Amino acid sequence: MDYRNRRLDFTLWLGLAAFLLLPWYRIESGFYAFRWVADYPLAPSASPALLQIPLHGKLWLAFNLALFLASCAARFVKDPTLRARLLCWSGFLGLLFLALQGLAIGITGWNWTIAETLFGQISDGQPSMGAGAVLAAISYVLIFSFGLAERGAMKGDAFIVATISVLIFLVVVFVFYPIGSMFVGGFQDFDGSFNSDGFFRNVTDGSIWSLGCITDGSRCGVAWRTLVLAIMTASASTLLGLAFALVATRTRFRFKKGLRLLTVLPIITPPFVIGLALTLLFGRAGIVTTTLSDLFGIEPSRWLYGLTGIWIAQVLSFTPISFLVLIGVVEGVSPSMEEASQTLRAGRWRTFWAVSLPLMKPGLANAFLIGFIESMADFGNPLVLGGSHGVLSTEIFFAVVGSQNDPSRAAVLAMILLCFTLTAFIAQRFWLAGKNFATVTGKGDSGQHAALPKPVSILVHIIVIPWMAFTAVVYGMIAFGGFVKTWGLDNSLTLDHYRRAFSFSVVDGGVAWTGVAWNSFWTTMEISLIAAPLTAAVGLATAYIIVRQKFAGRELFEFALMMSFAIPGTVIGISYIMAFNLPPLEMTGTALILIACFVFRNMPVGVRGGIAAMSQLDKSLDEASMTLRANSFRTIRHVILPLLRPAITAALVYSFVRAITSISAVIFLVSAQYNMATSYIVGLVENGEYGVAIAYSSMLIVVMIVVITGFQLAVGERRLRRENRVAGVSSAQSETLEKTA
Repeated sequence: MDYRNRRLDFTLWLGLAAFLLLPWYRIESGFYAFRWVADYPLAPSASPALLQIPLHGKLWLAFNLALFLASCAARFVKDPTLRARLLCWSGFLGLLFLALQGLAIGITGWNWTIAETLFGQISDGQPSMGAGAVLAAISYVLIFSFGLAERGAMKGDAFIVATISVLIFLVVVFVFYPIGSMFVGGFQDFDGSFNSDGFFRNVTDGSIWSLGCITDGSRCGVAWRTLVLAIMTASASTLLGLAFALVATRTRFRFKKGLRLLTVLPIITPPFVIGLALTLLFGRAGIVTTTLSDLFGIEPSRWLYGLTGIWIAQVLSFTPISFLVLIGVVEGVSPSMEEASQTLRAGRWRTFWAVSLPLMKPGLANAFLIGFIESMADFGNPLVLGGSHGVLSTEIFFAVVGSQNDPSRAAVLAMILLCFTLTAFIAQRFWLAGKNFATVTGKGDSGQHAALPKPVSILVHIIVIPWMAFTAVVYGMIAFGGFVKTWGLDNSLTLDHYRRAFSFSVVDGGVAWTGVAWNSFWTTMEISLIAAPLTAAVGLATAYIIVRQKFAGRELFEFALMMSFAIPGTVIGISYIMAFNLPPLEMTGTALILIACFVFRNMPVGVRGGIAAMSQLDKSLDEASMTLRANSFRTIRHVILPLLRPAITAALVYSFVRAITSISAVIFLVSAQYNMATSYIVGLVENGEYGVAIAYSSMLIVVMIVVITGFQLAVGERRLRRENRVAGVSSAQSETLEKTA
């Protein structure tokens, strides 16, 4: 009880600070600028909730304060059943009322007609929630969690219950609420009134569902084009990722470090840069196209601009994600199982096909699902290379910001995209249902991984080596573009683009950053380095909850996470603008909205990678730790996390890189104060400054490689003990040899 009281006391002190000390409403100049201190605590903009009630007429806050005081009173209740019930109800009702009053009361008064009818008009409204309101909401969530734990939920494990509750709260606020705000717009007229005509007109549009490519040879509808492209991209990226993972872990390939670098390079490059490089190579005036025309008289064509070009660019971009997911899975296959197969006289091919490959199913399924969703949500590659062959993401973009100005069409297209990704998600769950893929247990694990069958080894080398060469050529063109005056026209060498972007000088003993790119560069680094560890932490915590815990609504919770990843970045950006541009949460123009977007947009990759890796960890590891009286937090810290180092690295790398290279959502959320690198590069391209854009992109690639290396060194490698039993060497000698190595 003492431990529970200390935990609850800390939460209650946080709540008291929220109501009594912190400004309740949003500070326009920024909370951390501390300019509000001069007006604190009497001014309406800086008063805490306790003073907002009597001084500024915010009487509705009194009910919230009463619910919080009820939580404080529950702290001293002796009956555990009554105490738990009071904590649950006060936390739940406090959070519910806080959300309802925030939604119902706007800046000028009531937002809902029904509220005005029931309670009458109010003389004044309220601005957006600030530090006090946000901290109060978190306190209510924790109070509710501790009440559930005391009632016996999740075997009374308060850490697990609080983790689930906080994650659900965050997903509701940053996934359901903004996407719901956007979908509501699909049934609204321009004046905000309900109108379903636009929805039904668009959902039956022939340009979306046409099967003309099958029946009469004409162009398919945008839905089928997107679906076919996603299946092709997911299949190719998964097979390539598996080939890269096998070469990196099961062969004696000499250039493994170069292989790892080349598989990471596409993911750390702004997508339109890859499109420009492909255009320079294979466009009508590209190097390869003109060379073939001169040598063999092949007439230049526009084959690159369409689904073929998008597919090549997407496979280049998304294969590294499959590689990052699969390499940990391939390494995690137990050598003892492969040795057991060979002991039973199974050959290399039968061992690989019947033992090794089936144990990789979680990784393969997750890699395919991620590739499928990435292709569905991709915006940059189709925008550069799509030509007249639009896909769902670009059609949504043009429906919102183009001449159509049809939000209901954008909502319909987003719903169709969700149906496709949900179908893929359900198919993956059905394929893996009822199967156990644990290969890392608490028992000793000896031996070495079985060598690949010779045909498989030859095949993966045939796949990997040409793809490495192709990737190297693409990046050679990107590097070349930063050092020429006019890319594709005047190829004389120059450093002017780098000087213009990244020049600096020493003035009065200090450094003056005079280059045009420095402002967006430092902003991008700051926001990305904040978002990356948050994304990894939230993603892996969610993976642990999904794999290791059972609770009502777990499948819905997992789907909600994948939904944020399945929606195109364009729609995510617009939905965030629609949801967070007005009370109760106003974050547009701040760094917080960018961080929130990156965390909940990129978190599903950490979730899927964590699920794939955690599926291989036997639950007996957790049980052994619990038997030794370790709590859940200690078990996660000392047992689970060390074995999830590949997944942690993948989550950190992916979230950091996507925060830097993302364009579709960012372009709607940046501001003059917080301008991200990709939106700045787009501006350079629009102004025709291609050299500076390529120079900036090349610098970002170098910086990301350095930071990714730092992540890998900081996290370290997962060390699974593999004892190599050699004839004539005792087990003690073998262990000594292992330690020496």
